[in-house]
Amino acid sequence: MRYAYRLGKAMMLPVACLPVAGILLGIGYWLMAYGDGSHPFFAQLMLQAGSVLLNHMSLLFAMGVAAGLADEQDGTATLAAVAAWSLIQNVLTVRNVTILTGGRVDASAFYHIDNQMIGIFCGILGAYCNNTYRKERQNKGIWRVSVSGRRIVIIAAFFYAMICALILLVVWPYFYRASVYIGTSLLDTKAVGAGVYMFLNRLLIPTGFHHALNSVFWFDLAGISDLEHFWYGGGIYGQTGQYMTGFFPVMIFGLPGAALAMYQTAQKEKKKMAGGLLMSAAVCSMLTGVTEPMEFSFMFLAPGLFFLHAFLTGLSGFICALLPFRIGFNFSAGLLDYFMAIHSPMAQNAWLLWPVGIGFFLLYYVVFRFCILRFRLRTPGREEES
Repeated sequence: MRYAYRLGKAMMLPVACLPVAGILLGIGYWLMAYGDGSHPFFAQLMLQAGSVLLNHMSLLFAMGVAAGLADEQDGTATLAAVAAWSLIQNVLTVRNVTILTGGRVDASAFYHIDNQMIGIFCGILGAYCNNTYRKERQNKGIWRVSVSGRRIVIIAAFFYAMICALILLVVWPYFYRASVYIGTSLLDTKAVGAGVYMFLNRLLIPTGFHHALNSVFWFDLAGISDLEHFWYGGGIYGQTGQYMTGFFPVMIFGLPGAALAMYQTAQKEKKKMAGGLLMSAAVCSMLTGVTEPMEFSFMFLAPGLFFLHAFLTGLSGFICALLPFRIGFNFSAGLLDYFMAIHSPMAQNAWLLWPVGIGFFLLYYVVFRFCILRFRLRTPGREEES
């Protein structure tokens, strides 16, 4: 559980790069919406600059996870992860797979080998090699100079990556087809599928593996690419964005409502402490959509509340998909992303955030307050004295 928590925190490093892409793309779309069309240079510059990070998210995950999991921070783990990622990407091209297997394997699945899950795996591999082999020394013969310490880390990463590439050569087509089946199955269920996905997304937050689930729906692992199609306009209007929209009412309104409920039910002598923690976490959730400070404040103290939070997030996803209400994000579903995304080609009925959001603020407040008082749950400011 401790390693899963470290992995979850490490995964937030590459995700933290996305606000830059969101701001640049948002500015580009605002310029296109409000500009007179005579000076498209700056709008195009912003759009192209913002797309850079989205197009290299797999590599960013490899670097960020490796840096986050490395015991010693001098860049060796990150370099090992990049080396492993580069090897896998170059060995498992469609052309190479066709040659290596003689056409016996469905090579089309390897069009999608450059995805966030592979990046996360390479990051873990780079950190493992760094933490395991960094202290190794070869002091015999020609190895005395060429192979020691950090050099062994890179060699080990290459060796393991080659083995992983051979395994993926066999496994990836099956995994890809299973991922496509899961994604398309939920896609066919429309609003219900959006709700189920968002419920599972929140439920996996403690482990950090919600990013693996996201790669099916937000990116190109299963051909859905909800995030990329929302910004680039390559999806289906009225459908694209349904796997992101439901997070906005929860992060901007719902969790602040839960924070108010937890503050009001805190013990009198601990309200000041609880208020400082919950207020800062609520503002963070509202503005940026970063919910971990809020969720981790009650996740382990009252796991039943966290399950309830996951259920309410799924409910939000279902309602928003049903309305229809479509809005997307690049970083997370906060106010900054909301205002940046209003003029995206795929945005639909963006104004619905406010009535839906107010409803979820009240729902979270009433449900959290009732459960805390009824079941005497331990939340910030209600912990037992040690």
